Amino acid sequence: MWAIAGLGNPGSKYARTRHNVGFLVVSEFAEQCGLSWSDNFGGRVAKGAGMVLLKPMEFMNRSGFAVARMLSFYKIPVEQLIVVHDELDFEPGTIRIKEGGGLGGHNGLRSIEAQTGSKDFLRIRVGIGRPPGGNVTPWVLGKFSPSESEGLPADVETAISAAKAIVKDGVSDAMNFYNRKQ
Repeated sequence: MWAIAGLGNPGSKYARTRHNVGFLVVSEFAEQCGLSWSDNFGGRVAKGAGMVLLKPMEFMNRSGFAVARMLSFYKIPVEQLIVVHDELDFEPGTIRIKEGGGLGGHNGLRSIEAQTGSKDFLRIRVGIGRPPGGNVTPWVLGKFSPSESEGLPADVETAISAAKAIVKDGVSDAMNFYNRKQ
């Protein structure tokens, strides 16, 4: 069984913000698979088709608590965890898969590492670009611009396809396909 956690912040205030792109991806994934959501582990959970989807509801910097509880309950190894999150270092339209490694200053990833004791989880990084002027917090917590919103459905669909490829084809094949220059 695979676990796919989409990172974001709970509440309507943060809906459709750049930091919540992980929520958007797993929400659409669940809808495409016909899965329904329930509350558990400190998050919203949808289970079926050999996977568990999670939207942690304890805010980004505490995402690891819900993730660790879910992994423990379902006895899923951290190597079968895919975390979908926003990535400042990539422009919108860029989706990349990463296996383990550094956390890039992302508080959600830092919380997952702290609560699971491992950095060996997979990441699907969805590009949101860097803010003009460099002030990151209002940028990531800000709504997508109209031009970003136009490309968002394609980015969400690509991230879902990347997750499916990891599960179906394996990490190496998925990385070879999705991490190439496009």
